[in-house]
Amino acid sequence: MNSTTPHTFYELCSLAQSILETRGSNAKIKLCAEYFASVEHEEDLRLAAQYLGEGAFSDVSSKRASVGYRTIAVLASDFCEIDYELVFKPSKTATGSSSETIQKLMENLPEARSKWSDDRMSLKEIAAIYEELYITSNRDRKKQIILDTWSKMTPLEVKFFIRIMGQGSLRIGFETKSVVNAIAKAFDKDPEAVRYAHMITGSLGETAVLAKQGNLNKATFELFHPLSFMLASAIESRAVENLEEYIAEEKFDGMRCQAHISGQKVELYSRDLNVVTSSFPEIVQFFQERNMPDVVLDGEICVFKDDTILPFQLLQKRMGVKKPSKKLLDQYPVLFIAYDIIYVNSSPIFEKPLTERREILERIAGEYHLPVTTQKQISSEDDVEELFEQALAHGNEGLMLKKKDSTYEYGQRRKSWLKVKKPSGSLDTVILYAHAGSGKRGGTYSDFTLGISVKDDERYEEEFIPIGKAYGGYSNEELAEINKRIKVLTLERFGPTLLLKPDIIVELEFEDIQVNKRTKAKYTLRLPRFKAIRWDLSVKDADTLKDVERMYQQKLNEVRETQSINPSFRYKKK
Repeated sequence: MNSTTPHTFYELCSLAQSILETRGSNAKIKLCAEYFASVEHEEDLRLAAQYLGEGAFSDVSSKRASVGYRTIAVLASDFCEIDYELVFKPSKTATGSSSETIQKLMENLPEARSKWSDDRMSLKEIAAIYEELYITSNRDRKKQIILDTWSKMTPLEVKFFIRIMGQGSLRIGFETKSVVNAIAKAFDKDPEAVRYAHMITGSLGETAVLAKQGNLNKATFELFHPLSFMLASAIESRAVENLEEYIAEEKFDGMRCQAHISGQKVELYSRDLNVVTSSFPEIVQFFQERNMPDVVLDGEICVFKDDTILPFQLLQKRMGVKKPSKKLLDQYPVLFIAYDIIYVNSSPIFEKPLTERREILERIAGEYHLPVTTQKQISSEDDVEELFEQALAHGNEGLMLKKKDSTYEYGQRRKSWLKVKKPSGSLDTVILYAHAGSGKRGGTYSDFTLGISVKDDERYEEEFIPIGKAYGGYSNEELAEINKRIKVLTLERFGPTLLLKPDIIVELEFEDIQVNKRTKAKYTLRLPRFKAIRWDLSVKDADTLKDVERMYQQKLNEVRETQSINPSFRYKKK
């Protein structure tokens, strides 16, 4: 590899493939670190780190290429001159991955091999293509850009071009934390200093360049560049020695949001750092009317009506709607409820302990009449139980326990924030598909698609349809028994996926039922996991889609107690 010339996209894709095929986190980090160290041009380094850990665009850019899965799949079918329904879809089912399928088809079909070439485009050329896809609204033009690009790439590059464009994981066992560690190793920097720089810049690419320059101390936080959110662990997974070190507040049934406010400019960011400002104009107007100092607030967007937080399912009717109608605004009014502040008066304050941040938040909330959570002191499990039951009576998910001296730990899931919840419900489901595991579970089938019965439902011809996927909640012994049984239950094999004869019943626990019109059931389960394997039940005992619909409706209709968000707040103009 010649470090004096611009690095090619092929070199980066080859690295990604090598990382995928390498076992062990340290070995993967070493490979990536050696690559970063070899990159001479800062722009190439920025793009390489970005592509490996963020996607086609930096997390702080709010840009997306906006090309759907089906568009990519149909284009690949056209490129390879195959039938989408008869050839591509079965091939995708066999591999379990659309991009992997496209790579294999392009490598093996003569019609496709005659169309692609190895032009070794630079990282900057790829960046320009992603930018053109972002600014192009015409669908036919987007398709032509993609086809032209594929014709200049090897199948390996096509695979990772698609995955990077998706702004998600590259699925190579190498996530953000590993990229940060590779940057530190490549330039011999303290991993904590690199992590901190990434936290306040929000950009892996910029962090890598600062590390190469020796300028990590010059990393600065800017408004309208969202931070990764601080995360919570389940209390069951973290021992709590002294509850008095924590403060409790109710965990709302809403959507996590980060609000960046500077005068009349207001931006709202969702947990995945997407801009959601246009969906909630009343929140924007509320902040604009207050003439607040520059601040960044962490909080929750909830449907709030008659002093009551309404179910998350109603908030879903607002999510993704870029220009909500007056009727929608009236039916489902929303509220931003703050519970943390991480920037004020031109300075980030996430290194201050929670108690100090809370004092600042309450002072600003009092002055500008902002809705904030109510915090309660706790000292015993009885206190937690009492507050937990009160939260459920309000219709909320449970409690958050937050360590009083904790800093704002971006993107971390540690012991500082703990969530106390109970499942929304459970269903008796049947295992329909078994998927091969990876990492420590390699060699076993450890991920499962579970279904519900529709055999007596006039809307369907099948006996069972999927309702969710789960890969946890069982013991090693139970997993071994499942793997033993599926050997005789396998009806068909699609690469790493097995289609099973419906036989094994699993009581599936979940956090919520959500509408999802893209699925066959029209519903999906939020955070499903095994509660128990019901060896004593048969497929006749599986719950039905009508059970799911009934549970969903019950959640919407449940009576909720009113609650005060904070004593001074009445959602009025200042």
